[in-house]
Amino acid sequence: MKQNRTNIIVFLVLIVVGALYRVWDNRPLGFAPQIAMALFAGSVIKNKKIAFLFPLLSMFFSDALYQVLYSQGLTPISGFYKGQWVNYILFACITLIGFRINSAKVMQIFAGSLAGVAFFFIASNFLVWMGGGLDINNLPYPKTVSGLMTCFAAGIPFLKGSLMATFLFSSVLFGGYHLFSRWSLKPVRQ
Repeated sequence: MKQNRTNIIVFLVLIVVGALYRVWDNRPLGFAPQIAMALFAGSVIKNKKIAFLFPLLSMFFSDALYQVLYSQGLTPISGFYKGQWVNYILFACITLIGFRINSAKVMQIFAGSLAGVAFFFIASNFLVWMGGGLDINNLPYPKTVSGLMTCFAAGIPFLKGSLMATFLFSSVLFGGYHLFSRWSLKPVRQ
């Protein structure tokens, strides 16, 4: 029963975090909680199927909310876009990194956060390059080593924002979970 209650609370927190970060106008490029959410779910949710499902559903609900706001003209950011499914797959892969994180060990959380950001940066930029993504001049990156390096270089501002966000949201999620666990497991005095 306690695990089911924890799962519900974790899921609700992930939905709220996944939706509310977008309210921040002019946030740094790449500043998003999804990597931290996937790491957190992989680390703290015992049922591994649900660990994959929670961050993905949270992202989907957040994207759906933003699509509604976009369709009403309340935001210039659409919720759904071409190629978005690739990000969902990458975040599911990051959940695997979370499986290796002991949520009570700060160094594991830090190392997992670095690994999650590095994986996403390398994989997403490689896929942009492979998929014919466009450079700053709206031209496809050349299918050369130089083109790949140019694609990685263009992603550096996103890498910085991703590192900041992942460390911030990992601190909030893992720290909040630690405090909640200590509070909820505290023996009741009679």
